[in-house]
Amino acid sequence: MSVAHYVIAGLILSVVAGCDSGAVVDNTGTDKSSDTAAKINPQVWPKQESPLPRNDSDEQRIAALISQMSVEEKVGQVIQADIGSVTPAEVREYHLGSVLNGGNSAPGGDNRTTPDAWVALADKFWLASTDKSDGRTGIPALWGTDAVHGHNNIVGATLFPHNIGLGAANNADLMHEIGTVTAKEILVTGLDWTFAPTIAVVRDDRWGRTYESYSEDPAIVEKYAGYLVEGIQGKLSDNTFLDEDHLIATAKHFIGDGGTIDGRDQGDNISTEEELRDIQGAGYPVAINRGVQAVMASFNSWHGRKLHGYKALLDDVLVDQMGFDGFVVGDWNGHGQVAGCTNESCAVSFNSGTDMFMAPDSWKELYANTLTQVQSGEISIARLDEAVGRILRVKIRAGLFDAGLPSKRKYAGRYELLAAPEHREIARRAVRQSLVLLKNSKQLLPLSPTANILVAGDGADNIGKQTGGWTLSWQGRGNLKEHFPNGVSIFDGIKEQVSAAGGNATLSVTGDYTDKPDVAIVVFGEDPYAEFQGDRAHMDFQSEDGLALLKAFQSQGIPTVAVFLSGRPMWVNPEINASDAFVAAWLPGSEGGGIADVLLRKANGDIQYDFQGKLSFSWPRNGAQTAINVGDKNYNPLFAYGYGLQYADNGALAKLSEDAQLGDMAQGQNDRFLKAGEPVLPWRLAMHDAGGATQITASKAVSAAGVVTMTALDHKAQEDSRLFAFTGDARVAIEGEPIDISRESNGDMALQVEYQVLGDNVANTVLSIACGEGCSGAMDITQELTDKLNQGWQVSRLKLSCFAGRGADMTKVDSPFTLKVSGVMNIQLSSIAIVSNQGDASCSL
Repeated sequence: MSVAHYVIAGLILSVVAGCDSGAVVDNTGTDKSSDTAAKINPQVWPKQESPLPRNDSDEQRIAALISQMSVEEKVGQVIQADIGSVTPAEVREYHLGSVLNGGNSAPGGDNRTTPDAWVALADKFWLASTDKSDGRTGIPALWGTDAVHGHNNIVGATLFPHNIGLGAANNADLMHEIGTVTAKEILVTGLDWTFAPTIAVVRDDRWGRTYESYSEDPAIVEKYAGYLVEGIQGKLSDNTFLDEDHLIATAKHFIGDGGTIDGRDQGDNISTEEELRDIQGAGYPVAINRGVQAVMASFNSWHGRKLHGYKALLDDVLVDQMGFDGFVVGDWNGHGQVAGCTNESCAVSFNSGTDMFMAPDSWKELYANTLTQVQSGEISIARLDEAVGRILRVKIRAGLFDAGLPSKRKYAGRYELLAAPEHREIARRAVRQSLVLLKNSKQLLPLSPTANILVAGDGADNIGKQTGGWTLSWQGRGNLKEHFPNGVSIFDGIKEQVSAAGGNATLSVTGDYTDKPDVAIVVFGEDPYAEFQGDRAHMDFQSEDGLALLKAFQSQGIPTVAVFLSGRPMWVNPEINASDAFVAAWLPGSEGGGIADVLLRKANGDIQYDFQGKLSFSWPRNGAQTAINVGDKNYNPLFAYGYGLQYADNGALAKLSEDAQLGDMAQGQNDRFLKAGEPVLPWRLAMHDAGGATQITASKAVSAAGVVTMTALDHKAQEDSRLFAFTGDARVAIEGEPIDISRESNGDMALQVEYQVLGDNVANTVLSIACGEGCSGAMDITQELTDKLNQGWQVSRLKLSCFAGRGADMTKVDSPFTLKVSGVMNIQLSSIAIVSNQGDASCSL
């Protein structure tokens, strides 16, 4: 049977068995789900009108533009391409309505390029899109960017604490200030639109985007939403709305991304409609009421149906019931996850209420297919005109038609405004207010700046670590101190104040010293991550680096202050026990001096600033307490929502249990990676090609550049395997946080893979175990796969020591299985695990 037959057979079985967990949809976006399926009832959602009355002259202008636009121009308006995959000439040729810079895209492909390169490229896109030669309408293109904690793609910009820290500050006025500063610094680089604020309400802290949320409490998110929107866009009430000091904001992600099962990124939310409305949707009515002009559809599903294709929510609730009068933009190829869709074709998403496709690398094929669907009637002209009208309305409100060349606008090129002193002071204040004091035995804090202070840990002088993900790149990795010319590390902030007061501050990442210090500050925590690459199986921090330092100082009688950098609350009881004072510093951004402001006294002994931060997320009692939220039945965290000490408080703690109580959560992390076709938490299954990474979260998926197609098929049970069809250079990998399997490797254990190879040929294939950047042990398995082509299911065992002998550091394995294919090939995987060597394992497949 050919591969095509395998795929078709699998899909037929899925339909017959009714295994599609999503509601059935047709190409109009009409809900065909059964009466027993979860239903959306728009009438129970908040009813409100748009705060922006339609302007007659604007509406006439919109109608006139639509009447003179060709169908090709209209289709172009509803497509957004990434600057890494589109040229200004193509924006002109295809009449594209928008471009974006994804987390790993920048002018010239350089994530650390200079700000003037952004302005120059903005000019090129502007000139291309407004070209009216050859009868073109010349609609200016919008440029959108993920400015989620300041203008975080720009070297030298002000970087604020990530949202989780701002939630701990619980200061809505501060959010307005941050929004205003962020807008101004974006305008310096000639851009028009930010994909912020994120108003998700996270309910399971295993989610890799927890730090993008302000709180588990919808009340904080609801309160913040309006202040942030007004800071970015200006106020409707004082004529600053979308003036030349402001730009377009986006409320995201609509809806339910913070409430998925197990906190899995892009997963399924099975909450009730009431919970979806009151918890996950708390911020949207406020954001709409304050005039937010864009809403981004979410990757997640609600009861199995992807939001990008959920008309009842995107249109009936958001627009008709809640009065949203901007436009809905998709997320990164999110339309391709809708049932029956691909990245290159998805009429149902458009017909369901997605007004603008975010098609970073798939835009050209999507343009062609959408045009064909309009011409065939699959997408009606009325629906196309509706979406185009919504986009034009926002562009007119934003003054885009009259703004002129980006480099000639009010703030463009004023690079002195990037990290201007007044901007940095706001960021520093935000850091001070975000810090939460969890322990302060014998009131060790605040410290005297005249003391001899040792500052240790890998986060002490590491601005890249303290700024986290979404910093200069998507994952925020590889950023060095030199990439933050206006930034201050935590050590630098401490040293400046201590030196000024006559004390001594010494940096020693490893904790070594010559003169015994009076006190040691240990800065440690999570390394940067973003989105699904930060998903976890449990809340146990596990890294021993910071703990080892704290215990060493404790054994030497040196008082210790722990400064914990993290994107979520985590189980760190051993670290808390080993420290005299413990500070949750979250991801504070570029102003590390804000931490010194609170930890240190003034030179005369007075307190500079007391702790103000209070937990906006409950702190887990054990590593298995993953979904713990204020108001829950049997609510029993270690530190409750709202907890946070001040200096006058008794900060002593009894010794905490050091049993993480992981139970089954601890099983399988080090020895099971793929089971019945599904990655075993916390591991992720991902595809990588020239377009980037794509996490697999559904029964069908396509890699970013379309090189690999994945389909869930039956092996021993329903959809218990994954078929990967390669058409070129790409890889499939199991990925996660580093683990130590050196014991297993030394013990002659083996990597067991259950698979079959299908089709007409086998391409060059390399199997490897990876251990970080530039670290792996690989073996060419092309010949072995060729021998097994169309020979049915196979179980192969490869000695772990073979990978170690080829260069893998088995103490820090972050990808226990990576399959790199160069060409056309089809392989079906069912399970991957570490097993005992029964004498049949070797160094060949």
